[in-house]
Amino acid sequence: MKVIICGAGQVGWQIARHLSGENNDVVVVDNNPELVRRATDTLDVQGVIGFASHPDVLDRAGARDAEMVIAATYSDEVNMVTCQVAHSVFGIRRKIARLRSQTYLDPAYSDLYRRDHMPIDVMISPEREVAKAALRRLAMPVAFDTEMFMGDEAQLIGLRLDEECPVLNTPLRQLSDLFSTLRVVVLAVRRDGRLFAPESGDQLLEGDDCYLFAPVEDVPRTLEVFGKAQTRQERAVIIGGGNIGLSVAQALETRGGGRIRAKVIEKDRACAERAADALERTIVLHGDGLGAAILSEAGIARADAVLAVTDDDKTNMLAAVRAKAEGCPFAIALINDPTLVPLMEPLGIDAYINPRATTVSSILRHIRHGKVRGVYSVGDAEGEVLEAEVLDTSSIAGAALRDVDFPEGVLVGGVRKPGGLVKPTGSMRIEAGDVVVIFALAADVAAVERLLQVSVDYF
Repeated sequence: MKVIICGAGQVGWQIARHLSGENNDVVVVDNNPELVRRATDTLDVQGVIGFASHPDVLDRAGARDAEMVIAATYSDEVNMVTCQVAHSVFGIRRKIARLRSQTYLDPAYSDLYRRDHMPIDVMISPEREVAKAALRRLAMPVAFDTEMFMGDEAQLIGLRLDEECPVLNTPLRQLSDLFSTLRVVVLAVRRDGRLFAPESGDQLLEGDDCYLFAPVEDVPRTLEVFGKAQTRQERAVIIGGGNIGLSVAQALETRGGGRIRAKVIEKDRACAERAADALERTIVLHGDGLGAAILSEAGIARADAVLAVTDDDKTNMLAAVRAKAEGCPFAIALINDPTLVPLMEPLGIDAYINPRATTVSSILRHIRHGKVRGVYSVGDAEGEVLEAEVLDTSSIAGAALRDVDFPEGVLVGGVRKPGGLVKPTGSMRIEAGDVVVIFALAADVAAVERLLQVSVDYF
C-alpha cells in the first residue's frame, strides 16, 4: 500500500516508522528540509520537501497512485486543504486529518462540511485523545500509565514497585503458582532506564516500573497483590483551561457515578472566561497555577489530584511539584518533550501524559480497520502493545504458544477465545479468529506483525 504522510514531526515520523516497517510504500512530505532528511535517513521512506496542501507537491509525492493520505502537519487548515486536494485532484481513497481547533470538531458543523464539502474520513483531535488519557490516569492514580484493550474488557497498567510490594524478589513463574486464578501477566519491566520483556525466572525489584496486563475484573486483586491501594478520587485541580483542561473538566461534569469535583486554574483571562462559560458546575479561577495563593484558593491541600495541562512542559512540571509541596498527594503532568520524562521521578511527579504518543496510537487504530484493533506506544516509542485478530493465514494459527518463534523481546499478555478472555500458557493453542494482545520492543514489532500477518487489511 502506498501512503503519503504530510508532516514529518514526531507524530508523522512515528506513523511513518510503523507503516514503513510493514513494507508499505511510504512518502513523507514536509516544508522543513531537516525533518524530511531525518525521516529519510532513519526510515525506509521517500521524502518530498514542500507544502503538503499544494497539488504539485502531492503530485511529486506520488498522489496519483496513493491509497491513503495522513495529514498531520501543525496547521489544521493545511491538513484540511491537503485532504480536499487529495480527494478532488487525485482521488485518494482514504484521508485522515489531525485537527486541534475544537470548532472544526463540533458535530453541528463537522457533520455538514465533512459530508457535503470536506472529504475527510477520520478527524483526530490530539486534545481529546489527551483528555481521555488524563481521565484514565485520574481513574487509577496508583498507575503511571494505563490503556484499555479488547473492547474495554482488559487493561494495561503501569505500576512503580516500592518496598511494600509483597511480590518483590519473587520469580515470575512462582507468581503464577501462588495466584493461579489471577489472569495477570507482567508484560514489560523498566529497570535502570532499560525496558525489557521479562522471562519466567526473572524477579521484580524495588523501583521497577512494571507494565501489567489483566482483565478488568481482575484489576482490583492485581493491585492488591502488587501492594497498591486504590483510592477514590473526589476532588481535582486542573491547571490549564485550554482545550485539554476544558475537555477534562467537561468530561468530569458529565460522568455518572463517582463524579470528581474539579476546579480549573487558567492564567489567560480570555481563556478563563471561555472555560467558565462552557462549564456548568466547575469553578474556574483566573491566575497563575504556579502561585501558592491561587493554589490555596483552589483548595490544593484538600485535593486528591492535580492535573497540569498547560501548553508549556516546564510550567506543567513546576506546577505539579508546587501542588505536591502544598499537600496534593497525586500529580499528573502533560509532557511533550520525551527528554524531560527522566526528571519525573526525581521531581516526585506521579504520572505524565505524552500527547504525541496518544495521537500516534489513535491514528494507528483508525488506519488499521482490519485485523489490528489497537496499538499503544510504551515509553518513548521503546515498545508497543498490539491487539490483533489472528488470521487463518498466520504462521501462529494452530500452533502452541511455546512453539511460536517469537523474538526475545516479545510477550503475549492475553488471548480472547470464543469462551472469553484467558491467560496465555505455553501449551495454549492459538486458533484463527482468536484475538491476542502482545508486547514487543520497538525493534521486534515488524517481526511480530509478519508472524500475525496483520498488514493485509487497513480499511
